[in-house]
Amino acid sequence: MATKVVDLRSDTVTKPSEAMRAAMAAADVDDDVLGADPTACRFEAEMARIMGKEAALFVPSGTMANLISVLAHCDARGSEVILGDDSHVHVYEHGGISTLGGVHPRTVPNNPDGTMDVDRIVAAIRSTDGALYYPTTRLICLENTHGNSGGKCLTVEYTDKVGEVAKAHGLKLHIDGARIFNASVALGVPVDRLVRAADSVSVCLSKGIGAPVGSVIVGSKAFIQKAKILRKTLGGGMRQVGVLCAAAEVGVRDTLGKLADDHRKAKVLADGLKKIKHFTVDLTSVETNMVFFDMADPRITPAKLCQALKQRSVLAMPTSSKRFSSLRSTSFSLSFF
Repeated sequence: MATKVVDLRSDTVTKPSEAMRAAMAAADVDDDVLGADPTACRFEAEMARIMGKEAALFVPSGTMANLISVLAHCDARGSEVILGDDSHVHVYEHGGISTLGGVHPRTVPNNPDGTMDVDRIVAAIRSTDGALYYPTTRLICLENTHGNSGGKCLTVEYTDKVGEVAKAHGLKLHIDGARIFNASVALGVPVDRLVRAADSVSVCLSKGIGAPVGSVIVGSKAFIQKAKILRKTLGGGMRQVGVLCAAAEVGVRDTLGKLADDHRKAKVLADGLKKIKHFTVDLTSVETNMVFFDMADPRITPAKLCQALKQRSVLAMPTSSKRFSSLRSTSFSLSFF
């Protein structure tokens, strides 16, 4: 009898449900590069409706979704984007905005709750008086939920305030919303309201939603038309992509209602871990489906703990903790899905 494995490494390690597999097998498909795949068109229209935007575009990955969005807004080389120093776009996406787009990142410190101080955002906007010397600020990026902050949610009030700053300075606002539905559920705010201030949003389908592949970008019709060209440029145009959109469609339909229970399970785990003397956990930091905990016993290394857990059919993923680096402690992140 096979041993059941409890996999807490990430919400990206899901497997397609039977309903997803059936939908993929039965999907009505055509050539999406030609704009003719009916399943892709239907899914994109539905995602645009859910997110409260004019149009949507399916892309292979969240990294490509963010890259396309930044390049579409910063369509002149030498443009600059203001973003968090601990954001996914800045830390984990291989510097693609600079490598491929010639876009300069101007980082602002992320607070423990994933926000950036609004006054620091304003201070980071380049003055037109320095146009001879400095890059041109064109975009602000937020991340909701904020992964490196433990899945913290950015409130609608904060997002609106940053949107007002962007508008007042003639800038665009992009939200890396890989887990935006988690934020919506945790905050009790409809997702379209949560992202109303944004000019574009990327939404990952292969995390908590559980689809095997893909993300969507949402925005205005003009923005999505630019995004479609950039998707082709980056090699992301796919033909009978309705096979993948069909699985994502099922995920959105069947999984969103389960996210609150994911969050509840994360809090239960955090509460249990806090009772173990070898670990320290900040219970107030567990807002969505992530649990970060620190090793209080220096004799226990991340490698030893992972090995011990694996022997008991539990998989976890070590990660460095910037907040506690001065104490030389190590954090683990656990995700529920």
